[in-house]
Amino acid sequence: MIQLEDKTTEQLEANLAAVKTITITLVVVLFLLSAVSIYGLIVKENKATFIALIAVALGCAGVLPLQFITMKKIKAELRSRKSR
Repeated sequence: MIQLEDKTTEQLEANLAAVKTITITLVVVLFLLSAVSIYGLIVKENKATFIALIAVALGCAGVLPLQFITMKKIKAELRSRKSR
């Protein structure tokens, strides 16, 4: 668990920017992976590879809620510091 209280405001802002970048990149990659998988399932005859790719995309999508929770916590900590 990240100890947000022990970090400086600059460190929190840097962490927030990094988490946002990682999350956006992950969303784009998952979207492309899903699109390629669906296309492969529709067009290709050998569907085993594309079924496996969908499983990978769904597995990686499980990380997204954790990323959003982390961003929410960092934003809340930054707001609480600005209100002081």
